[in-house]
Amino acid sequence: MFEELLEDVAQTNGLREVNTWLKLAAGIGAIVLCLLSTGYAAPLLIAIILSFAILILGRVDIRTYAELFIVPLYFALMSAAVIVLISGGEHTLWSWNPLPFLPLSLSRESINTGFFVFCRVAGGMSALLFIALTTPMTDLFVVMRNLRIPDFVIDLAMIIYRTIFFLIDQVRQIHGAQVMRLGYSGWRESITTFSVMCGAAFIAAWDAGDDLVRAMDARCYDGKFALLGENRPVEIQPLCALVLFLATGAAVVTATHGMTLLQVTP
Repeated sequence: MFEELLEDVAQTNGLREVNTWLKLAAGIGAIVLCLLSTGYAAPLLIAIILSFAILILGRVDIRTYAELFIVPLYFALMSAAVIVLISGGEHTLWSWNPLPFLPLSLSRESINTGFFVFCRVAGGMSALLFIALTTPMTDLFVVMRNLRIPDFVIDLAMIIYRTIFFLIDQVRQIHGAQVMRLGYSGWRESITTFSVMCGAAFIAAWDAGDDLVRAMDARCYDGKFALLGENRPVEIQPLCALVLFLATGAAVVTATHGMTLLQVTP
C-alpha cells in the first residue's frame, strides 16, 4: 500500500510547491529541537504543529497519516512503559518483585522519564513524516546534487529507490497468485510457498537489473543520471512561517527546561 501511496501523497500534497530547502529545514530543525529539549512540552508542541501542517496545509488524509503514525507510536508507547516500570526512583508509588532480578515499580521519576521519551519520539516522528509526506524523492535527489554529493552515490540511491518498489511489487504479485492457488493452506505448504516466492523475487530482480543495464547502455549512460526535480524559489510567506516555527520551538525549549509531568519534591 504505502510504497505507492507515500510518493503519490508527496507529489500531490498542498505543500508540494514550497521550496525543498525550507521543508528540510523545518523537519531537521524540529528533530534537533526535540533532541535538545529537556522537558516534554517542546517535543509535544512540535508534534502538534507539524501534524497540523501535514493535515491542514498539506491536505493529507487523516487516515493515511494515522496509519503511518500508529506503528512508531505503538513502539514508543511500549518503550515508555518499559522505562516506567524498570527505571525506579525515590518517590515510589507502586512496586512489585515478580523475580529477584526483575523489580518492577512506578515512581514519579520513572513516569516523568517515560512520558518525556514518548513525547520526544512523537515529535521526531512527526518531523520525519513531514519530510516524507511533503517532499518527493526526486526533489531530495536534486538537493543531494546541490550539496555536491558524488554522482555515483546519487545514482546508486536512485537505483536502490527504484529497485525497492520493484521488489515490493513483484512480491505482492507473486504472493497474490500463491494465495489464489491455496499455497498457504498449511504449515508445510506455507514454508515451501514462501521459499518459492523468495526465489522467484530474486530471479525477477536479477532480470530487472539486466534490463536496466541494457536500457542505460541504449541511452548512452555516461555515469550521471538526469534529475527531474525542480528548484523552486524561496517565497516570503513560507520563509516567515519557518522562522516563526523554529524561533517558537527554540523559545519553548528554553522556557520549559527540565519541565516534568509530575512534580518531584526534594
